[in-house]
This record gives sequence, C-alpha cells and structure tokens, in this order.
Amino acid sequence: MTAEQHSTAASMAGSKTIDTGLRLLEILRDHPDGLTITELAQLAGIHRNAVSRHLAALGNHRLVARVGTRFTLGLGIVELNAAVQHRLRSAAASALQALADTCNATAFITVLDIDESQAVVLTVVEPRVSQIHVSYRTGTRHPANRGASGIAILAGRPPCPGERPEIAQARATGYSVTTGELQPGAWGVAAPITMPGRPADASVGVVTIGVRDESTIAPLVLSAATEIARLL
Repeated sequence: MTAEQHSTAASMAGSKTIDTGLRLLEILRDHPDGLTITELAQLAGIHRNAVSRHLAALGNHRLVARVGTRFTLGLGIVELNAAVQHRLRSAAASALQALADTCNATAFITVLDIDESQAVVLTVVEPRVSQIHVSYRTGTRHPANRGASGIAILAGRPPCPGERPEIAQARATGYSVTTGELQPGAWGVAAPITMPGRPADASVGVVTIGVRDESTIAPLVLSAATEIARLL
C-alpha cells in the first residue's frame, strides 16, 4: 500500500468511527431512560465490543454518562448546546431587533429542546417604539407542536407520521401562522432557521395582540430567518 493509499484508508476509518459515535448519541437521544450496551449494539447494528470502545471515548468527553448498566447522554451535550445557543443569540441580536422594530411587535428566537418534544424561548426582543406589545419571557416552554414557533421548527424537519396538518402546511409555505394557541388573543408568525443539509433546531418569529396582515409580516419573518442562518 502506498503512503497515499494508507492516508486515504486511515481517513475513511476515522470518518467511520466518528459516524458510529454520532449514531450512538442519536440513539441515546431517542431513549432518555438509557440503554445497555447490548441494547445499543442491537439498535446500532454493531458488535458489543465496538459499542464499548465508542462509549468509553464518548465518556471521556462527558458526552455519555453511565448509571449502573445503562448509558444516557452526558452533561457535555448540554454544555455544547449552551455554546451553540450563545452563538445563535449573538448572530440573531441585530436581525431580531430590526424585525421587532419593523413589525412593531415582539420578536423572538425559539429552539427545540434536547428531547425534541418541547420548544424553548431562547431570546426575546421588544419593539423600541411600541407602547403596547405582547410580553414573552425567555425560558418559556411549550409543546413543540403548538404555537407558531414550535410548528415552524418542526416544519423545517423531515415529516413525521401523525404530525399536525398545520406542520405540513407550514412546510409548504415556509412559515407558520397561529392564533391563540399559546396565549389568548395573540397572533404569531414564525419561520424555521435552516442550514443546508441539516434539520431545523430553531425558529424566528413575532407575536402581536390581534391578527395582522400576514402578507406583510410573513416576508419580514422569512427574511430574518434567512439573515440569521447566513450569519451562523
């Protein structure tokens, strides 16, 4: 084997190792109560010994944790997620303020929680000239399939069996619109923040008191989503 062939083979082996490790993390994400090595091996379709080696490496970086004979996602995942959220806040700050001022409405970024069942408000910006607007608290949680922001995130992801028709509609239009789903009298528009080749994990939107002109607001929200994705 030539030096070039050896280098190529090593690169492919390294890529396979990374791919397998990420696959194990994805499986653990879908099983919050944890899995044994045998269960992981069966779900991943790889040998127990290989699973053990990968778990040891992931454990060294605190990406997995062991509780008895079961393994779960570790606190390192939370720390990585916090770093990504900080980057998202920084990238979104200017675009979010511009959206709030232009729409004269409260603008916000929402992210999908780790277990993907809930949406969490990451950051909120209020319009600088409005005296009356919807109050929205950072850290507010709600089911991911409720409200314009959660629906928008799910619309930026592959379809799932049994999903709400509103999610499919938002996937078709590029944005979601809801009235009174999370707060009586509130009207919201949101669009997924999407990166090429990746499912959406966040959305940007606005919420107002009473229904506004969708044809005016929606393009502004879509433009903000595109700008934030570009900055990321």
